[in-house]
Amino acid sequence: MADIESLLKEKRLFAPTREFAKNAYWSPRQVAESRKLAAKSPTRFWARMAKEHVSWFRPWKKVLDWKPPYAQWFVGGKLNVSYNCLDRHLEGPNAWRRNKAAIIWEGEPGDTRVITYGQLHREVCQFANVLKSLGVTKGDRVAIYLPMIPEAAVAMLACARIGATHGVVFGGFSAESLHDRIVDAGARVVVTADGGYRRGAATALKPAVDEAVADADCVEHVVVVRRTGEPTHMTVGRDHWWHERMAGASATCPPAKLDAEHPLFILYTSGTTGKPKGILHTTGGYLTHVAATTQVVFDLRDDDVYWCTADVGWVTGHSYVVYGPLACGATTLMYEGVPTHPAPDRWWSLIERWGVSVLYTAPTAIRAFVRLGEEHPKRHDLSSLRLLGSVGEPINPEAWMWYHRVIGGKRCPIVDTWWQTETGGIMISPLPSSTPTRPGSATQPFPGIDATILDETGREPKPPAGGFLAIRKPWPGMLRGIWGDKQRYEETYWSKWKNIYFPGDGAHRDERGYFWIMGRIDDVMNVSGHRIGTMEVESAIVAHEKVAEAAVVGRPDDLTGTAIVAFVTPRSGFEPDRALASSIRDEVTRHIGPIAKPADVRFTDALPKTRSGKIMRRLLRDIAAGKTEMGDTTTLEDYSVLARLRESEEP
Repeated sequence: MADIESLLKEKRLFAPTREFAKNAYWSPRQVAESRKLAAKSPTRFWARMAKEHVSWFRPWKKVLDWKPPYAQWFVGGKLNVSYNCLDRHLEGPNAWRRNKAAIIWEGEPGDTRVITYGQLHREVCQFANVLKSLGVTKGDRVAIYLPMIPEAAVAMLACARIGATHGVVFGGFSAESLHDRIVDAGARVVVTADGGYRRGAATALKPAVDEAVADADCVEHVVVVRRTGEPTHMTVGRDHWWHERMAGASATCPPAKLDAEHPLFILYTSGTTGKPKGILHTTGGYLTHVAATTQVVFDLRDDDVYWCTADVGWVTGHSYVVYGPLACGATTLMYEGVPTHPAPDRWWSLIERWGVSVLYTAPTAIRAFVRLGEEHPKRHDLSSLRLLGSVGEPINPEAWMWYHRVIGGKRCPIVDTWWQTETGGIMISPLPSSTPTRPGSATQPFPGIDATILDETGREPKPPAGGFLAIRKPWPGMLRGIWGDKQRYEETYWSKWKNIYFPGDGAHRDERGYFWIMGRIDDVMNVSGHRIGTMEVESAIVAHEKVAEAAVVGRPDDLTGTAIVAFVTPRSGFEPDRALASSIRDEVTRHIGPIAKPADVRFTDALPKTRSGKIMRRLLRDIAAGKTEMGDTTTLEDYSVLARLRESEEP
């Protein structure tokens, strides 16, 4: 039961070009030296990263204090994240960045703002003083519930500047979800907006906040950004307009000198118990991890326009929209709306208009664009792109190839990254100057990350082999706990093996030692005694020329133990009929073998996804098994999908 079999054979290999390697931030020689140092002494490697990528007010006394499962990094060091993202780009040899674009923002209706590092510094200092005027002090919690607008980054950086711990809640969450997070964190202030724009319409946010804080005694003040201009109820004494408070705020606010282990943010992720887990990240280790990985994995240059398409409500938005890029002095693009409004080519027009050179997005978005067809990106000049990235879930090889061919023009390296809310930053990824890539594989751990495959007993099988993904040594960006729940932290992440972190994913290592993430262990299917990961079967189905996207789950079966059920979205223009279902089964047999052939093929125009784009296979398992109770669906993007899925059946 411990071994997850890898049945999909992917042999295509793409080596870095000589030109890219020659001009990279880390040359192949530097990559080799870094891996050698990290293998010999991970703490020495991370200390080097901390010195190279982070500015400190006071140096640390000890790199790591490890009392399993609790780590402290850069013990005794003093720093400030806001200073690292702003002030140091306005001083000394970097002072030229004062007039460099820090954030390029485009709203869904087409309105734009370009905010320089000098301007962003001023706004952050002003809002930090607004928070102070509302009684927020070091250690207090502030909830941020905003659309994807620059004020979200300003609020995060302002909290970091004064030592307040922020908790960003995605602007699509319900009032109930927001309430739970506010109360669990004990937030004193909520930062929100009258609303935002999504799919061409103004959607209100303030009413959800009013409902959420009605019986949240911890909340003293609500600050409201005027975004849509819709009529908004304001409670006298509690509610404040952002622009009014900012108008009277000083633009001078010295950054607090904070301990390296000072709590930076709490970010809630769904838990199996139904109660969200407040993942706690601190200051020095987290910033070291995200700054180093942003610089190295994305090979950032000063003239890059970098676009991570994630919302700041998710950890990817924290690490690779705000903190990582700004710590590196990069220009980061933020977009408010959906990828296909007002037309399916919105993203590609953004890339062409702003000259985006680095694009980091999710496989689910790539598969959605595959379904829409190649004609939309081909209408735009994407020649500014030089590097592509993938994040969020395993990317199937055919989506990888489409990304490589259609978006990257066969010239851009792809960094397929694996990491989690809990890990803080990228853990496994190609390094673009030196790692030959295979479609669908995250390849190798970042230097200083001790990732491996273990079986149930903690034994490490020799590659090629599958099993449980495991991290054997602490790393700087690691979570420091679950807010207010020490026992849950220890049981969830550290109880499977002694002093080893278990991320909950299954994985396989091939003969090169490359990692293939095979999905959550909960999603692994036991078919006739074979442990099969969902990713491989989905990849085989999506290899079919008429398929855009697929998700597979298991349902109980008297004969095989588990029968595979495939939910399939055809490409535009193809009919979902019995012939296509039969052809899909043949495709799976050809790529993997008859053991993985779906018992049911159910066609659907959409799959149930979270607002961050991850497929909710738990809901699909319930539907496949005929259950009517769906459990927690608060993170679901489109509730109408469930009704259509219940009606779906094999032709």
